[in-house]
Amino acid sequence: MTSSTLAKAAESAATDAANPLGSAPGYKWLVDDNNVNMAMAPPPPKAVTIDAQPQTVTVDLHRTALIVVDMQNDFCAKGGWVDHLGLDHTPDRAPIEPLQKLLPVLRKAGVHVIWLNWGNRPDLKNMAPNQLHLYKPKGVGIGLGEPLPGSGARVLQKDSWAAAVVDELKQEPEDIHVDKYRISGFWDTPLDSILRNLGTKTILFAGVNTDQCVLHSLTDANFLGYGCLLVEDCCATTSPGYCVEATLFNVKKCFGFVTHSSNVIEAISGAHPTA
Repeated sequence: MTSSTLAKAAESAATDAANPLGSAPGYKWLVDDNNVNMAMAPPPPKAVTIDAQPQTVTVDLHRTALIVVDMQNDFCAKGGWVDHLGLDHTPDRAPIEPLQKLLPVLRKAGVHVIWLNWGNRPDLKNMAPNQLHLYKPKGVGIGLGEPLPGSGARVLQKDSWAAAVVDELKQEPEDIHVDKYRISGFWDTPLDSILRNLGTKTILFAGVNTDQCVLHSLTDANFLGYGCLLVEDCCATTSPGYCVEATLFNVKKCFGFVTHSSNVIEAISGAHPTA
């Protein structure tokens, strides 16, 4: 056995004897009585190229996350808040089917799935009047935290039926959940800290509403330095069509890239692998 082999064997034994600290697979410390090893190598890149607009995008799946925004009963289910407001909630259900296909593929590839949902405090103490006015502009009707007729579930309140992810989208134990309290998921939340701890560089965005919570979470992610891809068929809105057109235009022009779930699945399947 050569000296190099012996050294590697000794290093491996020392690593096995050390205690890992850290919840992110790509960033841990190894500690023992005498040493704190901060030099753990990240996993090697797992690069794939995704067809997108305005350009194709090559991403490292080990440093990519999917953020699913607000696929909650209040927006997407009969008897939810949007339904009780007299609006047609069915457009917000459009992402369900493509997400059912995309989510298992991403999980199998090691991409982190993050559910970013409204999950307000019962006392709404972190909600300024301007935020409450947004959803109750004349001071009447059903606003945030108020009970829905029939079920009594409180609008977008954490742990209520109203704020739960729709039944059709299966959540897994390894998925990550982040509550949000604004149209952007980065304000007053730990989302950025979680993404950075995971080593995330690229974010795929899905959910509702395309032109509101999805867009503003995406733009804030862009401002924070993340590469952003909007997965168009995994997003939806109850807003007029021109709102979607403007969103797609601005994402492609200023904030990132637009792709389709089939492009992501095809890239991960190995149709267009990149070494």
